[in-house]
Amino acid sequence: MHVAGRIEDYALIGDMQTAALIRRDGTADWLCFPRFDSPAVFAGLLGTEEHGFWRLGPATAGGGAPPYATRRRYVGDSLVLESEWDTARGTVRVTDFMPPRDSETPRLTRIVEGVSGRVPMTSTLRMRFAYGWVVPWVHRSDDGRTVAVAGPDSVWLDTELETYGKDLTTYADFTVAAGERIAFTISWQPSHLPPPPMPEPEAALVATEEFWREWVSHCTYQGPYREAVVRSLITLKALTYAPTGGIVAAPTTSLPEAIGGSRNWDYRFTWLRDAAITLSSLLRTGYRDEARAWREWLLRAVAGDPENLQIMYGIAGERELSEAELEWLPGYEDSRPVRVGNGAAGQLQLDVYGEVTEALHLGHMTGLARNDYASLLQLKLIQYMEDHWQEPDEGIWEIRGPRRHFVHSKVMAWVAVDRTIKLIESGEVDGPLERWQELRDTIHREVCDKGYDRERNTFTQSYGSKELDASLLLIPQMGFLPPDDKRVIGTVEAIQRELSTEDGFILRYPTAAEGPGVDGLEGEEGAFLACSFWLADDLAMIGRVDEARKLFEKLLSLRNDLGLLAEEWDSREQRQVGNFPQAFSHVPLIDTALRLTTSGAYGS
Repeated sequence: MHVAGRIEDYALIGDMQTAALIRRDGTADWLCFPRFDSPAVFAGLLGTEEHGFWRLGPATAGGGAPPYATRRRYVGDSLVLESEWDTARGTVRVTDFMPPRDSETPRLTRIVEGVSGRVPMTSTLRMRFAYGWVVPWVHRSDDGRTVAVAGPDSVWLDTELETYGKDLTTYADFTVAAGERIAFTISWQPSHLPPPPMPEPEAALVATEEFWREWVSHCTYQGPYREAVVRSLITLKALTYAPTGGIVAAPTTSLPEAIGGSRNWDYRFTWLRDAAITLSSLLRTGYRDEARAWREWLLRAVAGDPENLQIMYGIAGERELSEAELEWLPGYEDSRPVRVGNGAAGQLQLDVYGEVTEALHLGHMTGLARNDYASLLQLKLIQYMEDHWQEPDEGIWEIRGPRRHFVHSKVMAWVAVDRTIKLIESGEVDGPLERWQELRDTIHREVCDKGYDRERNTFTQSYGSKELDASLLLIPQMGFLPPDDKRVIGTVEAIQRELSTEDGFILRYPTAAEGPGVDGLEGEEGAFLACSFWLADDLAMIGRVDEARKLFEKLLSLRNDLGLLAEEWDSREQRQVGNFPQAFSHVPLIDTALRLTTSGAYGS
């Protein structure tokens, strides 16, 4: 019986247009063709064996559970995965990869190699289109290739081995001897087009390894955390939709923030708030081309309509991201509902204006080629903020309860004005400097008056509330107040006290175990890993560098054996939760490593 593995049991491979997740036992449980946001061909991750998977590994007697690989690794600094099994009959290696696309044909290639002995192997391929809903017609093409067709999609299987069909599944049983190599490739093609070209697996493997070697060679970071930084950069590159430069938050949907809960969202879209921290990470590690492509995506997505700025867009800049539930999928470990699309796209989140402005400011300050539209857009954003910054909103965490005056949103409104003032002062553009300087001061005074609890010496989640919010950790990082301000130190210490889990990681905000909380949702969630990295940053900024380093290294220990992080950490169950791998975990990992490396704590 097919049961999805723990989230950290999965490896990521991808071609910078889509991605697959492969479990330790050699099962591909998640794959969307041809884009990140396309319907899944393998949806076993969110369902059962009936919803699609592809297992390739040692044969098991009597239908027993397939064994986990004895060891696995990425080949050097690449996205080529090697898994090895030591069995009673010998050792076998499976190499999984998706070649970066030089055509319109996405492929997943799996090469079996005998290391020693003679190992019986089985390939079990069950393709189900439309997230496991549609059983395709599987047949032999005129040239003998196996093809699965349903509606607009076709998936082609190519291998030198004989395959056979049974129970709407395609099998291959074979034995691999030491020194033998046997390849399997599946390719997606619109069903109305001619068959895709025959794959060349060995040449594709060489080209894929060379692509990643060359790309990683541009990384300028040489500090003590290089392994973690490089793996995070590779992950960000893998989550980039190459045709447009947009970066998905994660390649998955509906992996739960609490096992069995309903906080399950589709993250296969591009969030504007990721712009500033992603640009910062890319620029500070040598990836100017990626940063430039990301800025261009941003400008195209926002276009000439800043008044209707969305918090997220599709990977090509699409605005319509309607949310729906896939009722036929039982969800990861019975965590329902399974959602596609994201209704939060229509929310008002004023902090986004600050994050977009910060992204444009970073691009300007670090010498990205000037873009006149970027400067014009920045002015339009401030003109909108000038009229709307005093409104309540849904905030950074996309609450589905009543709108509030979130302190983080007001701080980011201040950031938007502050960065635009700096642009005017640089002489790049003209604008009402004195009026906006007064606006900046007004926002600052209001936040310090209405968003600060004097008795507890801490900023609060929203005006007049007692709750805390981990987004307040960004106050010193955005330059709203200096790190040595007593209000900053008090806020950091209050968050440590009130939002820490037993093992020292940070929750986003208090949730309600029963009944809807501030976010309008029932149930709890894990510690949000980005917030824990923010705390490490703040600790370093206020001079507690040793404590920051210990927290950072503790966070690194949460990564799976391949260096990957999901969105959250379940401290009770001691496991990763949420969509995986998560860009919003890997980006702050890079930023914190850079901050600690330059803090003087390591002599570097």
